[in-house]
Amino acid sequence: MDQFLDLFLNYLTVERGLAANTLEAYGRDLRDYIGFLNRQSVTAPEAVDSGLVVQFLGECRKNGLAARSRARRLAAIRSFHKFLHTEGYAEQNPAAQVSLPKNLQPLPKSLSFADVERLLSAPAGTEPLALRDRAMLEVLYATGLRVSELIGLKLRDLQLQAGYVIAFGKRSKQRMVPLGEEAIAAINGYLTGGRPQLDKKRRNELFLNRFGGPLTRQGFWKMMKRRAREVGIFKEISPHMLRHSFATHLLENGADLRIVQTLLGHADITTTQIYTHVTRERLRQIHQQHHPRG
Repeated sequence: MDQFLDLFLNYLTVERGLAANTLEAYGRDLRDYIGFLNRQSVTAPEAVDSGLVVQFLGECRKNGLAARSRARRLAAIRSFHKFLHTEGYAEQNPAAQVSLPKNLQPLPKSLSFADVERLLSAPAGTEPLALRDRAMLEVLYATGLRVSELIGLKLRDLQLQAGYVIAFGKRSKQRMVPLGEEAIAAINGYLTGGRPQLDKKRRNELFLNRFGGPLTRQGFWKMMKRRAREVGIFKEISPHMLRHSFATHLLENGADLRIVQTLLGHADITTTQIYTHVTRERLRQIHQQHHPRG
């Protein structure tokens, strides 16, 4: 296949007059592609099908190539095979119908259930801040609220007897989310033993900082990182990971996608569907680890 690459690069130089740096990029990307085809014992253009193109792009992703770089490589491969087809070296362009997924984004990172349990147990004791931290972490994992929704909760948003909390999401859209027994117990512990000592300014916010003012996103993030380190969780962690864990663990245990969409406050179910990719990837890992032919 190397001779066909030389013909293509000569065509780009002579007939299309591409700049030297553009030619260099084409050559670099296509040499990797040709090397892949050589490893597959493909020596003629007509032997290439779309499956091989997809397989090559999959290897690029596996090797850590960024989405933008993979898109550039696909564009070069399409042009290469279009040239071969136009010049009569192949009956079709096998890359013509190959596309990369739109809106490529990394899968959301979540914590294992064991790590969640450890994190929730970190704020031990009866000090006001420990009671507050435990309540916040319990509520975040029990409800899947966004951090902005959590720190924006007011006392009036609690419906503890009914077992719900009222959250105000994007564009002030209101939704009711179940709390669960553990979160309710943690809130009650904070309301009776922690918040009265923090409420120095008669605030309406549910969660207060040590000075009696409203908690900030940055303040919550620092607290969560500190609590994670206390129980030996040193991986990169963010407040949104508990929201991701909430959704992932629900789906792994059989929850309906539409219900998870409602709980998360997603306007479009396609936003929620990203979590199905996470659970499928988890299933694939389990299969590879435990199946005798995995």
